[in-house]
Amino acid sequence: MTPIPTAILASGSGSNFVALAEDARSHPDPAWLPTLLLSDRSEAPVLERARKRGIAHRTLDPTDGTALRNLLEEAGIGMVLLAGYLRLVPDAVVSHFRGRILNIHPALLPAFGGRGMYGTRVHEAVLAAGVRVTGVTIHLVDERYDEGRILAQWPVPVLAGDDAGSVGRRVLAVEHRLYPAVADHVARALAAGRDPEPLDLPDPILPGAPLELLEAASGASHRRRPPDVPSPPDGAPPAESRDGRPNR
Repeated sequence: MTPIPTAILASGSGSNFVALAEDARSHPDPAWLPTLLLSDRSEAPVLERARKRGIAHRTLDPTDGTALRNLLEEAGIGMVLLAGYLRLVPDAVVSHFRGRILNIHPALLPAFGGRGMYGTRVHEAVLAAGVRVTGVTIHLVDERYDEGRILAQWPVPVLAGDDAGSVGRRVLAVEHRLYPAVADHVARALAAGRDPEPLDLPDPILPGAPLELLEAASGASHRRRPPDVPSPPDGAPPAESRDGRPNR
């Protein structure tokens, strides 16, 4: 099959960008390939990561929806992945690429989502709420914050003694495994002319988690297990947005 040219939008360090790009480029029969990296921050480390991998990259004006839509069209982009992108995607882009934009969120939506909920803020809210299971959500992007159709979720245990950093690292490791699998799944559906459906994954296994956490996770509606895809090194939580927007 011909891989779908894909743009990745990121604001920070780019650990999810690396996970996505390395997975797609190492796949024996890729459904998509990263052909463009866009960032709203000229100093974002993700730009250097794209340069090292020979992927076209540039900064963008996050408020100019028409310019961004035209840029994506001119580049022949067929799918868009938000990977640590903390800006609201303009309506002009959402409407043109409806059903073809994915976002990742570090919690089990609809919990701990919405305006201003991103990165460490999410993990702090999880701990403050006293929940024992958090996780990762990948969803289609629409005009509202974190409300697009959910395509995959995977639970992550919250353990005794956790702080926001330890929860965040555990969640990020799952992000690096789940996002490439969902991107591949969606690209294959789009290539076949189908609307992407939620990714069907086995029941979760939470390594090292107490039995009660396993039971809590398996009783939830978000029973999904990511495949065993190695995560890249030197991952870091994404930088915070200047405007408090939660898109990732």
